[in-house]
Amino acid sequence: MKYNLNALSGDGKKASTFSGLRSLLKLIAHERKNLLLAMMAILLNSTLNLLGPYLIGHTIDVYIQNKEYHGVLVYSTILLAMYLTGLFTSYFQTKLMGGVGQRMLFTLRNTIFNKLQSLPVAFFNSNKAGDLISRVNNDTDKINTFFSQSLMQFIGSIATMTGAGIFLLVINPKLGAATLVPGLLILLFTQVISPWVKRKNAANLKSTGGLSSEIQESLANFRVIIAFNRRDYFRKRFANVSQENYNTAVGAGLANNLFLPVSTLFSSLAQLIVLSYGIYLISNHEFTIGLLVSYLAYAVNFYNPLRQLATLWTSFQVAMAGWDRVNQILSLENDLHTQPDAETDEKPTAFIEFRNVHFGYEEGREILHDVSLQIERGKTYAFVGPTGGGKSTTASLIARLYDPRKGKVFLDGKNIKTYTAEERAEKIGFILQDPFLFSGTVKENILYGNEKYKDFTDAALEKVMHDNNLQKLTSIFENGLETLVSSSGESISLGQKQLIAFIRAVLRNPDVLILDEATANIDTVTEQLLQEILSGLPEKTTRIIIAHRLNTIKDADVIYFVNSGEIVRAGSFSEALELLMKGKRAR
Repeated sequence: MKYNLNALSGDGKKASTFSGLRSLLKLIAHERKNLLLAMMAILLNSTLNLLGPYLIGHTIDVYIQNKEYHGVLVYSTILLAMYLTGLFTSYFQTKLMGGVGQRMLFTLRNTIFNKLQSLPVAFFNSNKAGDLISRVNNDTDKINTFFSQSLMQFIGSIATMTGAGIFLLVINPKLGAATLVPGLLILLFTQVISPWVKRKNAANLKSTGGLSSEIQESLANFRVIIAFNRRDYFRKRFANVSQENYNTAVGAGLANNLFLPVSTLFSSLAQLIVLSYGIYLISNHEFTIGLLVSYLAYAVNFYNPLRQLATLWTSFQVAMAGWDRVNQILSLENDLHTQPDAETDEKPTAFIEFRNVHFGYEEGREILHDVSLQIERGKTYAFVGPTGGGKSTTASLIARLYDPRKGKVFLDGKNIKTYTAEERAEKIGFILQDPFLFSGTVKENILYGNEKYKDFTDAALEKVMHDNNLQKLTSIFENGLETLVSSSGESISLGQKQLIAFIRAVLRNPDVLILDEATANIDTVTEQLLQEILSGLPEKTTRIIIAHRLNTIKDADVIYFVNSGEIVRAGSFSEALELLMKGKRAR
């Protein structure tokens, strides 16, 4: 399955604008009541505004021309009451939609984040973190802006425009038809130009995501930039993506501002038609001055919303371009789902077994080719080989961070695909070379995700640490378990990070403990202490060690040499060393 969002945005057909809107509305179906209330308020407001011009025309023809000022006063009072009611309904729908917009933003961001958490590691290997952050923050904010500020204006403008058009045709069909012709031209222009405008906005949102990715990458690697004095390199890269973002922003701005002058031109043309044709009808005694005033007001009520729609349509196109990018994430499915247990032709005999496994991160390039191996319970296994040979890939397949393209992986007598994520995490502990820590204390980090000890007091936890021979490791930290860890982890060394990850994994008491270069940044004295802890683990624990330090693997029960798509069992430590030094496959 493809997980590259850039690739997804390029292949396949994009959903139409209104189908995209329907799918977005499904996401906030729980707001249906508030949306209906807001729509009723805006429709009432539009109705009141449409009645005004007719009453004004009637007042001119019946009362002003006949100098009946009592009638003028009565109708003025009616108009004032109508406009005050319209003000109240407008405020009500604005307040209502502001709440809807914020709740929608909250729901949307949580939905995206939960979806991201459900996706496999392959997704994050294919997409930059900065672009994903931009989709979660920037693109959702564009959608919220339209819903909280523009949607009801959009509906209100359509309602006002439709009502004004009906009044124009009812009062005088011929003059009404002539007045509406420029409006049809505006709608035709909008229909033709909208796909181009949406593409321009989509390109701008994509470049904004790229800019966010570049900033995130530069800040994350700032120490390396300083160490190698390569500010010039990152300045050049940033300048390139910034220039691209500028170019797409200019293009989107030009596209977005094209609607307003065109609609203004046709609106002025429509008013000119009303004046010219209306005066002609008055001269032939087919029209009254009051009706002409009403007609001009209705023409304004038709074309002003149309001009406003031009601006709102731009906001709508931006929102839909943002929704396209967000929906690309929401439409993805995790292909590492749990499968029902099925009978196999041959039951696995080992605790962990690879059976004819093929795997590659990219199509057409295999890291492992037709690999079969067996790992027994309770033994220590070492995987050695040159960089890029497939050692970490093998460990990742054991932990089911990926699925093989062909073949099967078995764990404890069952296909690993039949385990739920919770069952798999309980059975397998994985210590990475560069572990991730959360801001908080050492205690909070080592207990992360461990339900067994979450309610333990400090004294009870100290006893657990002592029982597992881990108290010497915690003493390395300045304030023991209460040592603070910053969000970036810079408050402690990389070696201390690895110790926290080691303690966290050991406390879970897993059946399989995988150490992927987990002692690479630890001094030899502490490493010896870790070896003692590993040797003291329960007999059921299977240890899988990936390391380049020879003293780390020399006591392993079995050593596998991994290179060129093959995993071959080395007969002895000296043979493994010879293979490693030569960097070639075992025969």
